[in-house]
Amino acid sequence: MTPFLLQITTTAADTATALPTTAADSDLSLIDLILKGGWIMIPLFILSVISVYIIIERYITIRRAAVNPESFMNGIRNLMVKGDLQGAKMLCAQNPSPLARMIEKGIRRIGLPLKDIEASVENVGKIEIARLEKNISILGIIAGIAPMLGFVGTIIGVIKIFYAISATGDFGIAQISGGLYTKMVTSAAGLIVGIIAHVGYHWLSIMVERLVFRMENSAIEFMDILQDN
Repeated sequence: MTPFLLQITTTAADTATALPTTAADSDLSLIDLILKGGWIMIPLFILSVISVYIIIERYITIRRAAVNPESFMNGIRNLMVKGDLQGAKMLCAQNPSPLARMIEKGIRRIGLPLKDIEASVENVGKIEIARLEKNISILGIIAGIAPMLGFVGTIIGVIKIFYAISATGDFGIAQISGGLYTKMVTSAAGLIVGIIAHVGYHWLSIMVERLVFRMENSAIEFMDILQDN
């Protein structure tokens, strides 16, 4: 009985030792998992890079444009009350912001009817808003395209499954595993890229709307200064 028990103990120990190795071998790294998605992951990766770049670049641009309108307009008001138009122009030149460029345009038009000055300020404001919104619409396009690409990967995965079944004549894990990898990985990647682009689009749009609201209020304040003086 003793040799038999020793053999059982040895076999159990070998099995216990082999189990972690097998489990470790079956683990997939992130890169391996991405590669399982196939070629559809390439355009998804490109879209993700474009989305992140636009979000970071637009965020920095909008933050730089968001000067403090109260302190700036107080300076403009004080200089214009004193009649120092040249000083007001210099103050605008020292503030490289959309608001400063709007006010500078209005100052340069002083002497014309108020309607013409207001029209000039509004035109500059429209141009500056278009600059702020540059490439933000691309995020909206990516938010719609990325999940669709993921869905294309899902269809490709289903096709792989049925092809494997038809080629082998057997319906088992070996036949469906490859297609399921493609299906699930591409679907998840498409949704992740789409969510990032969707959130970035609305977040940046809100930032632009807040800045536009400040610019409009400052333009109204500038016209009030002209009327009072």
